[in-house]
Amino acid sequence: MKKTIYEINERIKSGKAVVFTAEEIISVVEEKGVKKAFEEVDVVTTGTFGPMCSSGMFINFGHSSPPIRMNKVWLNDVPAFAGIAAVDAYIGATEQSERLGMQYGGAHVIEDFIKGKDIVLYAESYGTDCYPRKDIKTTINKYNVNQAYMFNPRNCYQNYAAATNSTDKIMYTYMGTLLPEFGNVTYSTSGELSPLLNDPEYRTIGIGTRVFIGGAQGYVAWEGTQHDPNQERLENGVPVGGAGTLALIGDAKKMSGRYIKAAIYEKYGVSMFVGVGIPIPILDEDILLKTTVRNRDIHTLLVDKSGKEDLNIRLNYEQLRSGVVEIRGKKVPTAPLSSLKFAREIATELKSLIQKGEFILTEPVEKLRINGQRLNKLEEREVKP
Repeated sequence: MKKTIYEINERIKSGKAVVFTAEEIISVVEEKGVKKAFEEVDVVTTGTFGPMCSSGMFINFGHSSPPIRMNKVWLNDVPAFAGIAAVDAYIGATEQSERLGMQYGGAHVIEDFIKGKDIVLYAESYGTDCYPRKDIKTTINKYNVNQAYMFNPRNCYQNYAAATNSTDKIMYTYMGTLLPEFGNVTYSTSGELSPLLNDPEYRTIGIGTRVFIGGAQGYVAWEGTQHDPNQERLENGVPVGGAGTLALIGDAKKMSGRYIKAAIYEKYGVSMFVGVGIPIPILDEDILLKTTVRNRDIHTLLVDKSGKEDLNIRLNYEQLRSGVVEIRGKKVPTAPLSSLKFAREIATELKSLIQKGEFILTEPVEKLRINGQRLNKLEEREVKP
């Protein structure tokens, strides 16, 4: 027996859908068995809240009088890309303030905007016959711009390597501060709650899937950048390395500052924590079984971020979440970069929205690639005059 998304949506609309989070479903299946649980359960919700640097926001400011064709734009002194139209711009999360450097960046602008704060807009132009104005300085906020939508080229890594440092010096990285001589290990995942780890073969999550992003509803727009369709996978379908990623889009005007947070990594730069929840429709028993994945079943590689040593160590997330792992006989403390508390909150919030009939599922219009060419590397090539 199989179900359809249409049938599940009808149950959602009538208030009869049975929904569990990806943590809750484990005990449900243990207690009732796969067959009985499949008959009863309609949706499993997932959640993640972690640093997602490849994020940003498009804004349309509206036209001034006289009009201006913006070719350089700053928002709260943070440069935004303006090479797309007269009054459109894209602010990247990791872009830094020209005055404050990494103490304030694009992620802070986005968080402030979502919270309804005024943002100082300064723009310059060379002036044209139809756009004679050469500069403008004003304030904007989410109530007076036309459109503001988050478009994140790479979110929700399916899996990600844990990090450590073999050298005798502190390393400041996007995986946090790594202490010398294997002084710590950092990792970033919500593990058994993580969206793509609960649908490891992309059977329900694809282009067009409706998602919970930043407290609002959005969509999977495309496969994310650096989506790797040919990563090594275990028997349960879970990849050992990065593998899948998602490009996500959502209305920033409707988002919440609770689920979009700017972050500063010491001596590295600005990032942005993004909260994402994705529902998994339980269409058959195999899909249900995949959502019962546990932290002990999810393995990742431990990488020396100095690049000096090939550690050849695999760890599962039960080990990493224990707080201590062993590297060459040494007990090493571990710490997550992502928030399990917020991941649980997001999965629970999404569950509630579905139960209230306020979040309807969508069928993907196209599947994500699970087989294909590995990622290319950027090589230095001769540039001919």
